[in-house]
This record gives sequence, C-alpha cells and structure tokens, in this order.
Amino acid sequence: MTVAAVSSVAHVAPAAAETKGRPIVHRTRGQTHGPITRLMSPGDLGELVKPFIFLDRFEVDAARGRGFPAHPHSGIATHTTLLEGASSYGDATGKSGRMDAGSLEWMRAGAGVWHWGTPEPGRRILGYQLWVALPSGLEHAPAESAYIEAGDVPGSGNVRVLLGRHGAMVSPIPYGEALTYLHVTLRDGETWTYPPPEGHDVAWLAVHRGRLHAGNAVLEREMAVFADAKGEAGRITLRAEGDVELVLGSAAKHPHPLVCGMYSVHTSEAALARGEAEIERIGRLPHVMDARRR
Repeated sequence: MTVAAVSSVAHVAPAAAETKGRPIVHRTRGQTHGPITRLMSPGDLGELVKPFIFLDRFEVDAARGRGFPAHPHSGIATHTTLLEGASSYGDATGKSGRMDAGSLEWMRAGAGVWHWGTPEPGRRILGYQLWVALPSGLEHAPAESAYIEAGDVPGSGNVRVLLGRHGAMVSPIPYGEALTYLHVTLRDGETWTYPPPEGHDVAWLAVHRGRLHAGNAVLEREMAVFADAKGEAGRITLRAEGDVELVLGSAAKHPHPLVCGMYSVHTSEAALARGEAEIERIGRLPHVMDARRR
C-alpha cells in the first residue's frame, strides 16, 4: 500500500563519538509529506541494510480521502504493519478484505503485481510499510500475497514476530530467507537485548513512541542503522525512557546491486526491464483497471 515512488530523501545524521555496545552509524528522522514519513529508500540507507531497502511510517489522526490507490511493484516484497486503525485491501492476485489493528500484509511482488487499499475513515491510522529486496531466484517468481490477522501474529511478552523468526517463534508468512522483522514494546525503564540469529550482519530499528537509549544515542521518532556485526558483537541492547514502541530488523546482507524503477527494484537492468513490462501488462487486466479508476 505504498503511495510514493522510490526516492532518496532520508536525511542522515552522523553518529555520536561515544559508543556503548553495538554502535549506531547512521540515524534519520526522515522526511514527512502529509501522513507519510519516508525513513529509508534504496538510494540511501537501503544500500546499508539491504535486503531492507525502503521504510515508510504512515500516521494520520483521522483517515480520509482515497488512501492507497492501485499501484504496481516488481522484484521486491512489501510488508505492511497496521498498528492502529483499519483498512480495506485488494490485489491483482484476486484477494481482498479488511485489515484491522495488529494485522499484516505481505505482498511478494516477484514478476509483477498491483495492489491497493483504503483506510477506514474517521479513525486514527498508524503503521509501517517495509520493502524487501528479493534474491535473484525470486525476483521473477509469481506474485504471492498473505494477510495475517492480529491473533495469528506470533508474540511473547514485549515482542511480536512480523517476519522471519525470533527464538522459537516463527512468522506464518512464507519467506525462507535469513531475515527477522520484529515489533517491540518496552515499559519505562525496561532493558531488552536482541541477539540476531547466526549469519545476520545488518540491523536497524525505527522508534515512533517514547525515548529509546540504543548503542551510542538516544532516539525519538527516528530510524537508526547499526554497524555491521555478527555473533556476540551483533547483540543490541535497548533501554526505554518512557513507554517505547519500535520496529527492528536484522538480516544477512543482500548480495546484489539495487537497480531501481519507479515502484520496482531488481538485481540488473535486464531484470528491471522484464519486471516493468510485466506490471504494465497486469495493469491492463480488467479487474486491475477497475481498481485503478477508483
């Protein structure tokens, strides 16, 4: 349910000199346009933490208007986390329905897909959309979507698993790459340590509520990228000042270049051309044309 094209807009601030634990090497408050705050794009922080290549926070006190018009993707997967509010959804694979607070949308665009959504009017909307760069073996696979209700998202204590695995908890979203994406809540004064799985070397987080002590910084409503590290050196310790809410990701670094179109990211120019041709074809299908006219 992305509403803007790929762009390199995030402001990157230098990290403080003093470090405690795994250091933060970049941080940003992003750039806000209406209800959308762009925190990461493929042309900036996405290069540091790929396969995570794009992150929007959407936030509006009372949803109104068209919401998320029909738009295409190829070469990536999108993951939408709805933390507050409700929204309808639909996609070119034929699925449609409603997302409520706490639910997830996973769209593996692969060869190409269109999707759309409309927030329920009159209610506060809060959430994130993340893009994941697909490996070369999946960037032209058939599109697949999954819509996970809040009660089916695995969680324990202060952690919900949005994608991948954390300890014994495994997301129901079918994606087998070395990647973890979590929703974390901390009480005032609480300390929590995240040990990334073996082989994960990139890590980041985005906090939208409270003040978070992390690495060498105190974060408020911003995104932070940690220095690449594995094993014991990759552990991340967080401490809350006030009640804190955040999302956090870690993964094995994506080995491919990021070749970008307007709504697509592929591993080569040839792969991008193929993906864009397919989303143009899908965009002319009758049920997609109907969604585009709404």
